[in-house]
Amino acid sequence: MFAQIKTLVVEEGYAGKIVEKFSTPGIIEEQPGFLDLTVLQKKKRRGNEEIFILIRWESEEAWKAWETSEVHLAGHRANRGKPKPEFIIEGSQDVYHVIGQKKYRAISR
Repeated sequence: MFAQIKTLVVEEGYAGKIVEKFSTPGIIEEQPGFLDLTVLQKKKRRGNEEIFILIRWESEEAWKAWETSEVHLAGHRANRGKPKPEFIIEGSQDVYHVIGQKKYRAISR
């Protein structure tokens, strides 16, 4: 399994815009090897807000196929030259090989 984590720091009060963008259905769900996408908002009371987007893939090859796919690249081309929203302070992306995992197992009594 392979995971991609996007981290976005936004001005206070704008996390909902990012959550909405990544929580609505999109073309990524149709991509071979896509497993799931989880949006997390860091629990914080005041100040800038952090959003993590965790995207899991069956393999690094599936992720690479998505990154280089025409449909993915077309989306980036459509935004080329457009300024990022002013409320986004910073963003980063990292990728990981999943080397361990535990799953929920109901215990019958």
